[in-house]
Amino acid sequence: MSTKTELITMNISLSWLKKYIQLEESAEKIAEYLTETGLEVEGIETFEQVQGGLEGFVVGEVLTCEQHPNADRLRVTTVDIGEKEALHIVCGAPNVAKGQKVIIATIGTMLYPTEGEPFKIKKGKIRGEVSEGMICAEDEMGLGKGHDGILVLEGEKAESTNGTPASKVFDLQNDTILEIGLTPNRVDAASHYGTARDLKARLKKPLCKPEIESFEKLEKKISKNEAVEVEIKNTEACPRYAGVTIKNVKVGASPAWLKMALESIGQKSINNVVDITNYVLHSFGQPLHAFDADKIKGNKIVVSTLKEKTEFVALDKETYKLSENDLMICDAEMNPLCIAGVFGGFDSGVSESTTNVFLESAYFSPDFVRKTSKIHDLFTDASFRFARGTDPSNVLYALKYAALLIQEVAGTEQTTFSEVTDLYPQKIENPVFDVSYSYLNTLIGNEIPKDEVKRILTDLDIEILNETDENVTVSVPTYRVDVLQPADIAEEVLRIYGLNNIDFPQTAATDYIAPSLSKDQEVRKKTADVLVGMGFSEMMNNSLTSSNYAKALGIENTSVKMLNPLSEDLDVMRQSLLFGGLESITRNLNRQEELIKGFEFGKVYHKIEEPKDEEHKYFEEWQLGVFLAGSTPSSWNKKATSVDYFELSSVVQRILKTVGFDVSDFEQEKLKEDNELQYGIELKKRTGKDSFEQILKMGLVKKKLCKLTETNTEVFYAQIRWEVLLNQKAKPKEFTALSKFPVVRRDLSLVLDKKVSFAELEKVAQKTERKILQGVTVFDIYEGDKIEQGKKSYSVAFSLQDKNKTLDEKTIDKTMQRLIAAYEKEVGALIRK
Repeated sequence: MSTKTELITMNISLSWLKKYIQLEESAEKIAEYLTETGLEVEGIETFEQVQGGLEGFVVGEVLTCEQHPNADRLRVTTVDIGEKEALHIVCGAPNVAKGQKVIIATIGTMLYPTEGEPFKIKKGKIRGEVSEGMICAEDEMGLGKGHDGILVLEGEKAESTNGTPASKVFDLQNDTILEIGLTPNRVDAASHYGTARDLKARLKKPLCKPEIESFEKLEKKISKNEAVEVEIKNTEACPRYAGVTIKNVKVGASPAWLKMALESIGQKSINNVVDITNYVLHSFGQPLHAFDADKIKGNKIVVSTLKEKTEFVALDKETYKLSENDLMICDAEMNPLCIAGVFGGFDSGVSESTTNVFLESAYFSPDFVRKTSKIHDLFTDASFRFARGTDPSNVLYALKYAALLIQEVAGTEQTTFSEVTDLYPQKIENPVFDVSYSYLNTLIGNEIPKDEVKRILTDLDIEILNETDENVTVSVPTYRVDVLQPADIAEEVLRIYGLNNIDFPQTAATDYIAPSLSKDQEVRKKTADVLVGMGFSEMMNNSLTSSNYAKALGIENTSVKMLNPLSEDLDVMRQSLLFGGLESITRNLNRQEELIKGFEFGKVYHKIEEPKDEEHKYFEEWQLGVFLAGSTPSSWNKKATSVDYFELSSVVQRILKTVGFDVSDFEQEKLKEDNELQYGIELKKRTGKDSFEQILKMGLVKKKLCKLTETNTEVFYAQIRWEVLLNQKAKPKEFTALSKFPVVRRDLSLVLDKKVSFAELEKVAQKTERKILQGVTVFDIYEGDKIEQGKKSYSVAFSLQDKNKTLDEKTIDKTMQRLIAAYEKEVGALIRK
């Protein structure tokens, strides 16, 4: 049965990736390697620098150019494209002339213009003259925006042979894009270099990282007094902040290589300076921000929070009212310039008029960024990384590398730099802990050679500080925010070593992890086996869920909220198993599963609104959720039948019997008001004179809750409080030989008040006759105009058996008379003769 896993799609350019690691393998093979290491490649796409790749466009030479006989603004040309006969083409461009080398779109070619809809070139007549193609302008080929006339080739391009494909003339570069489903914990891989690190460990190949030593050789003519000053007022929210001032830059369009790199992964080119910050972000995973230095009042940056409801105009021109916990980048007058790690300001960004730049590289607290991003509903490439944890050790490298690139693409002869400002009051140290080889082997299930373990750890930049025969002491780099304990090391070793290289026993078991089961686990396993035997599949859903579900149930005040959620859809602990089950049902119905029978053992969590003390602030318990949805598939001899409440009821009764109980062991009532179920019943156990504790509830899920998960079918759900159930005293099981004496059935037809339930009838029968009564069942129910209003008729069958002898009619009659008398007295039944 399918369940949902949270993934973020990340585009990786293969040519960009190859800047950091040498790869001769095919894109498909690289995708296979990445998937094996946990970076699942969901798709491989081809990126074309120009849409369509200029297929069908060729170089042509205008042989003749004459006035069109029927149109003043048209010309009739003949064009040589290297074929036996020249093409006749009607052209409306004012600059077309004999002898020009041009680009021709031949018949059948698809044009993807810079603006407008694509169209195909067809042979036709224009004002009576045959036209066998099109002489193209720059924008018509998607190469730019120019439309003043046709594109005339000059220089080396004009020397191209007639008929040469235009893609060769313009040296178009295509790229291969790997679409990676990135799990939220792997923020270290949210860049091309981060992806290359995994390939380095998997393929045992070295990495190539651009040098930044040449930064020291740049002109440092900006004095300390002229450079932008930095002050951090909240070091908890901003443990590290670095910056450099750059003067006399030329802001403009980015060079072709930079545009293509960004556009290949779905990023829009803005200008050369801003594009460099985005390029470094996707190269090394470190978000940067470029300010117009002339707009920083007082020539000073202050990193601080501001007063509640301070207004800030962002890049999207929207005005945001700030929270008192929003970390802001301000100027000397405490005017907000940028929401730290989330979004830039409208007035402080780099534009074409900018000449002086202040470049920021920082490490912001994930907690602060996540909360701010969620409060303002702002989710950017920067906030995605900061909210999960960037690398504080990468701050300076990214800053200097970006400065060098800005010098390359936006520098002039007058461009100068300041020294780097780097405020890092409390260094963030690498996590250090011990890992035993035996623990790794136990958790992985195979013995991996020690040398291979050390090789993998070293290739993953995990330093081995000390080693004995039994243990290693490791130092984990700060960019691996998800590796904090020995179990994480086991996962790292396993994903690089390869699941395919692990030998699994023919009979799968987990004995090497849990050699013995507790009593609770044994009962749970037995119950699961029974459910599987009844055609159910086990669900395993995330304990983290969306706070929207708690709001729908009206219990958001008792939600256990995450301090640093992986995403906005996983921001609280679940208070019910219902919604995870509904999501799984929807997922499976969408995959053409007609009948869904599922169950889940799992914990639920909630906050106690008025706790006795801090130790009793939260509550958690095991529950069993049982789900039925859809209908049985139809066949040649039977129609499809939808699941119903009675099917769920029989499953619950089977579960209770497995654990050692009967429905009659508990108080049974109809559900009066429930936030999850439209109708149903609950079983309760008396805990005092007037107090009860709910054991389970079951019934039909409310339609409005199904709509939240787009579940377009009726769902029947049972919630069993597992720990509460097991804490009840179960009946001791007695095993006796099958009786050789026959079972006798007798029936009664009872007219009862509608409020009387079958459970009450069953209890009366068991209390009245304990010795020979073996079972009570209902085989017919009638409600209609033939009996008194407010009444119903039950036809009840009683199974009677004496274990020691054959029952005679006298004993049977006496038993039935006692039952009749009991029903008349205790439930006011009228016996229909």
